[in-house]
Amino acid sequence: MTQNYTAPVSATFKKRTTNAILSVIFFFIVYLALILSGIAITVLAGYAGFMIIAAKPMFITIMIGAGLLCMGVLVLVFLFKFMFVKHTVDRSHLIEITREEEPKLFAFIDEIVSAVKTDFPKKIYLSSEVNASVFYDSTFWSMFLPIKKNLQIGVGLINSVSEVELKAILAHEFGHFSQRSMKVGSYVYNVNQIIHNMLYDNNSYNSIANSWGSVNAYFAFFATIAIKIVEGIQWVLKQVYSVVNINYHALSRQMEFHADAVAASVTGSKPLITSLLRLDLADHSFNAVLDYYGKKISDSVTTENIYSQQSFVMNFIAAKSKLEVENNLPQLTPDFLSRYNKSKLVIENKWGTHPSIEDRVKELEKLNIKSNGENNSLAIGLFKDGEQLQNKFTNKLFSAVTYSNEVVFHENEKFFQEYENDFLSNSFNDFYNSYYDDKNLGEIDFDSVLPEALISDVNELFNNSSVDLVYNSISLERDINTLKQIVDGNFKIKSFSYNGHKVLSKNAKELIDELETELEEIKDQITKNDVEIYLYFLNLAKNQNKKEEYKSNYAELQKMDKEFDVKIDYFVKMINASEFMHQVNTYDVIEKNMILLKREEDKFKKQIEEMLENKNYSNVITIEMKELFTKYLSEDWVYFSKNEYLNECLDVMSKAMSNYQLILSKSFFEKKKDLLNFNIQLMKIK
Repeated sequence: MTQNYTAPVSATFKKRTTNAILSVIFFFIVYLALILSGIAITVLAGYAGFMIIAAKPMFITIMIGAGLLCMGVLVLVFLFKFMFVKHTVDRSHLIEITREEEPKLFAFIDEIVSAVKTDFPKKIYLSSEVNASVFYDSTFWSMFLPIKKNLQIGVGLINSVSEVELKAILAHEFGHFSQRSMKVGSYVYNVNQIIHNMLYDNNSYNSIANSWGSVNAYFAFFATIAIKIVEGIQWVLKQVYSVVNINYHALSRQMEFHADAVAASVTGSKPLITSLLRLDLADHSFNAVLDYYGKKISDSVTTENIYSQQSFVMNFIAAKSKLEVENNLPQLTPDFLSRYNKSKLVIENKWGTHPSIEDRVKELEKLNIKSNGENNSLAIGLFKDGEQLQNKFTNKLFSAVTYSNEVVFHENEKFFQEYENDFLSNSFNDFYNSYYDDKNLGEIDFDSVLPEALISDVNELFNNSSVDLVYNSISLERDINTLKQIVDGNFKIKSFSYNGHKVLSKNAKELIDELETELEEIKDQITKNDVEIYLYFLNLAKNQNKKEEYKSNYAELQKMDKEFDVKIDYFVKMINASEFMHQVNTYDVIEKNMILLKREEDKFKKQIEEMLENKNYSNVITIEMKELFTKYLSEDWVYFSKNEYLNECLDVMSKAMSNYQLILSKSFFEKKKDLLNFNIQLMKIK
């Protein structure tokens, strides 16, 4: 039974709506002034042209008069061109379904539409992704004419939620259109589209202006003037665009909260909370399977059903993360999502259209609308034949791929085995509880460390409190760096929130001092823990006559850690030196930057030569990598010639840089993992 409440409209939502309405009115006042100015220019230009021709009819005066009229018309065309633009949503990746094909799903949507008190979608489409949305083709006249919306539902989403969670998600989408006040967002959106069209979508207009200007020199002169006038209009519109956009984005964030409240009124708060918390994992799992088969293209390997493998990845990661699984769906919590992000700094993103998942969950928890025992079975059961549907979209996903040999379909068991092996090879033993995922083993001064009373329970060294220390330090460092940017003026903000308290930007320096003291204290605790870890395993190694081997392995890792920082700096310098190629520059600027790039490249190539001779990297360097490095080192590549970039040469450099960074990271990871596995072996032998 679906609940049928009316979601309350918050004071903040009303305020944002009022501001958005005022910004729309402001736009129309400015736009009306621009139109009147454009008409005045056209009339004056036409009148001036007529008077010039009337005063002395001849070829020159006729061309000047026609040119003036052309100038006025071009300005008017620019001011009205947006009215004839249609924004059409690409449907090539979608498949439309009908009530006859999927009666149970349509009945399910009927119930949601009735509860939300909105109209049934014009059409319903399925896509392959992990998402759901309402969309429509829009024109300027969409602001005044009623337009029925289309509903898009991703099979990747359906595969990742229960029926009641899907109901909450769809109720959220319909909630955007269920209240009259929500329509303000549509007006602001269309105003944004109008301004964006006039500022950036000008290819066809420029083509018209150029074609008119190419008629003769007279027309070209007046077309140039028209373009200058248009540039002035665009300058005015850019100022308006900023005002409208800030208000639109502020309203948009409140619209999300309001639509969440609508969804909660239909299903209760919990179904939307659980689905929101799971969607990132569902999307990550979906893309992980896609990436897996992307690497298998050269082997002509694919799958018949990507979605069963998406479910496996979701639940595999859930198991590794010690998450509860109910009805074959992982149950994530806000605490789990925030485990690796301990930041207390909040800077309002005025340009963001969506609030964070954490903020949405907090608001839903405040509503605390009780669920009423809706169907918790998997949403894929709403379809006549869910597996056939999954196979159909899997085939659509890979239909554009060209395979060199006869295609081999991976059975689920084969994928499960390979994915698990790959996951385990790129992660550390579960015993460490993610302690080392984003930190190294710690710099130990072997000479100053004295054997102390060892901790009785080694698990305390890697418990959640120890892990929290690591991620608190990482978040503190990030917060401090961001606050330093505020102090330097890189963030143009008056205030921000830290740990729930409002702080003025002028007081950021004082907060930095406090946080740096706190960071030092946390680092001291981490160092103390690292020393105890070192002593614990050193004692185990000593008891097994492996003390020197353990110390040697630890020292080699520390040395490699320092080398990594030095070597990765050459990669960073190459990135910075080549950045100019991604920008529009004059030829002389490009040539000057090429000289600087070559200086850095000479140093970079020497690092590659050393890497090829260093045994620490030999296990990671493949035959293909070695061949590419040999090619890259074999000559002095030219990347710019005859006023154009040489893409084939740039590709050689780009691949060499990418492989260099990959080898450094993977080699250090393998060395680190070897030592951690050595520790595990010491414990097993104990």
